[in-house]
Amino acid sequence: MNRLTLTLSGVLLATSALIAPGLAFAQTAPMTSPTAQTPAEQVEEQATEVGEIVVLGRYIPEPNRESSEVAAFLTSEDLERTGDSNAAAALTRVTGLSIVEGRFIYVRGLGERYSSALLNGSPLPSPEPLQRVVPLDLFPSSILDGVTVQKTYSPNFPGEFGGGVIDLHTVDAPNEPFFNMKLSLAGNTESTGKEGLIYYGSRTDFTGFDDDTREVPGAIAIAFDQGKQINGANFTADQLQTMGQSLVNAPLRLLQREKTPIDGGVELSGGFSQDTGFGALGLIAVAGYDNSWRARSGVQEEGQFQGEVLVPVSTYGVESNQNDVRLNFLGGLSLSNADHEVKWTNLYVRNTTKEARSVAGPDFDAGGSVIRNDYTEWFVRQLWSSQLAGEHQFMDGALEIDWRAAYAKTSRDAPYESRFQYGVNADGDYIHNVQGNLISFSELDDDIVSGGVDVAYTLPLSSAREAVISAGVATLDNNREASRHDLQFEAVNGLTDSQRLSRIDYLFSDYNINPTTLQLREIAGSNGASAYDAELQVNAAYAMVDAEIIPLVRTTVGVRFEDGQQSVTPRDVFGGTSTYEATEIEEQYWLPSLTATWNFAEDQQLRFGVSQTIGRPQFRELAPQAYTDPESDRIFIGNPYLVDTELLNLDARYEWYFARQQFITAGVFYKDMDKPVESVIVDVGNQRQQSYLNAPKATIMGAEVEVKKYFEFPDQPMSFIANKRWLVQANYTYSDSEVKVGDGDTVLTLGGAGTPEDASFFIQDGSRLQGQSDHVANLQLGWEDDTARSQATIIVNYVSDRITARGAGTGSSREPDFIQEPGVFLDFVYRKDFTVMARDMGFALELRNLLGTEFDEYQELGNKIRVNNYDLGQSASVSLTARF
Repeated sequence: MNRLTLTLSGVLLATSALIAPGLAFAQTAPMTSPTAQTPAEQVEEQATEVGEIVVLGRYIPEPNRESSEVAAFLTSEDLERTGDSNAAAALTRVTGLSIVEGRFIYVRGLGERYSSALLNGSPLPSPEPLQRVVPLDLFPSSILDGVTVQKTYSPNFPGEFGGGVIDLHTVDAPNEPFFNMKLSLAGNTESTGKEGLIYYGSRTDFTGFDDDTREVPGAIAIAFDQGKQINGANFTADQLQTMGQSLVNAPLRLLQREKTPIDGGVELSGGFSQDTGFGALGLIAVAGYDNSWRARSGVQEEGQFQGEVLVPVSTYGVESNQNDVRLNFLGGLSLSNADHEVKWTNLYVRNTTKEARSVAGPDFDAGGSVIRNDYTEWFVRQLWSSQLAGEHQFMDGALEIDWRAAYAKTSRDAPYESRFQYGVNADGDYIHNVQGNLISFSELDDDIVSGGVDVAYTLPLSSAREAVISAGVATLDNNREASRHDLQFEAVNGLTDSQRLSRIDYLFSDYNINPTTLQLREIAGSNGASAYDAELQVNAAYAMVDAEIIPLVRTTVGVRFEDGQQSVTPRDVFGGTSTYEATEIEEQYWLPSLTATWNFAEDQQLRFGVSQTIGRPQFRELAPQAYTDPESDRIFIGNPYLVDTELLNLDARYEWYFARQQFITAGVFYKDMDKPVESVIVDVGNQRQQSYLNAPKATIMGAEVEVKKYFEFPDQPMSFIANKRWLVQANYTYSDSEVKVGDGDTVLTLGGAGTPEDASFFIQDGSRLQGQSDHVANLQLGWEDDTARSQATIIVNYVSDRITARGAGTGSSREPDFIQEPGVFLDFVYRKDFTVMARDMGFALELRNLLGTEFDEYQELGNKIRVNNYDLGQSASVSLTARF
């Protein structure tokens, strides 16, 4: 047996470890009398007497001591220091993580499809049409006690693991009763106090709930339910007139300008614990309301080849104003004693987006003439999750049984998603192009029923070492229903000049909706292009051993078996037979993993990991349904010929924890991917769409380094410096990816109808993996002053450019890829606690994007084509918290 022999100073350290259970175990030889020994002999014997001490990895005073894997942990202290409002923003501070669209987290340059998001260990559905992964901006940081990001795979987690797994931990019942109330105000330089586009909507929009103004009118709803297409073949002219006039007009169509108000929010939280005869009964509750505005003014361009360079052929000025209202409630009950704990956790989140947008400029498809599209939109995303979980210990803690059962449902409702189009007459006035009007109603419901049981038995190997043998089963059933109905008013006999020049609500007034002027009809929707049903069923079992068979070397080895069945079935909303057949992917996988941790010193260790994992296509990526993304104004359409991605993951990391909450880590990683999913731009007629395909192969390799260090200067004459603990925390990730296309490699595309096509026509060999940034870096500089009860932090986040989509075209005529350059963000957060009339209060000031970094997505070949460019502005917020 290898042992670490300590000197006298080491004896004191070991003694401290023995006092703290779970930090270290020791073996000691019988003590002998020091009589008649010289001091040198006594010291020598002391070193020998403690030669049996074995320092285990669990001694390391960080959350890593409980983790057998390469992982990162966000604590409640971290969340408070950075002041980030939601989980997505907070996770950008973690090594190797970056945020996309303000909602989705990329881990080590791999898109959100390659990571799993869990809430207290249970999977979550998504309300997003384009993603099956839940957007993490739905989770306010106030409900979180911490976040675990595990980057090496262990079989107790789902097999869909490429970049990592993100497990959100909600707050628990407190030991002491409390009640807090927080009020906040915020503003943005692009929005607050400036004239912005709005539309009225309904009188209760500020609550995040509509007053039924946007309800689908009765006659139209009946037609939708019956699967009868709204047109002259199925309804009389009088019925079509009644349907057209039933649609709400001015409140949902007329764009106006109004000064944008200041943002505001309120948050209430409280909880208590009470001893009972069965154990401690705990209650926790958190509720919040937030109302914010974001205006955008930017440019969107489309480019085409002229010779060997790209030139902009369509340039649009974009102006939008978005009002987001978020409501959230977390409620939890727990009952616990020394050996058992049962928790019931419920979470409800509602995020409503109300947007008015106008896009105008010369359009290539219109022969270079100026066109304008005005949009009014209302998107409601909801998440409700209920989980019942238990942790039980038997046999003095040697046997532990954990279980969980959860039901979670998300929905996305987008009623009256409207577009109205204008052209320009000879006098330069905007006139109605009635063929470009569209009113859409879409719904998406996604739910997951899941459960799992984990059993762990601790087997002592000696007085200093042990083996934890665990096994478990898990199941999930994910179901999604999505449908969309598109309505349009057609000009039966054309429009007069006065009608073309009239205001939008005048044109679509009841007076003009009749069999001879404007008549309602339903367009598209057939052949499964407007609705689909999807399901994913996964049944899994795993076995794992976490043991220190060799002293100082902790090894975790195991395997997970997953039986997955995924299907996407296009549905004709009019009751006909879809042109597209159902897509079914049925696969079974054995997913092994091994992680070894060598605790070669009291505060240092090396980790090595290897595993096999998978990535499944997302529902929307398999559905041949066109969808316009309001973020980019691009049309997305799925590819039913996608298959699963298989990954080989390798990791190595060095960790040095030189003091409490202070450490240095450095690691390398490598991933080999078979059939990774890539997004490509395709030309469909005169329209550009974004679709998906499986690239043949890809690799990604990289290195990570992180340091966290506190400094104190008690001897400094300046009290400002001497009274504070100064923080330096930084991390950096370098990654390099390569998509590999060899001779004879083929891909299956929607346009090719499943016929193999040469992969080199669509993807360039050696190009970067989509979504991967070469460089991701974070820096936090700050101080904490316990005397003044204050804290200040400067936060810097940098992400280098990444590919968002492959360029249109094939072979030598393929355009450059779409590139996004996130850039550098500089934030400042200041917090101070104080007492007023014996009441504890808290003040916070947050300044965001101080450098004024803009959103920039482009193509470049000879010229820079601004695909999507707009200013984000600088933001400031202040909050006041009262603690009772």
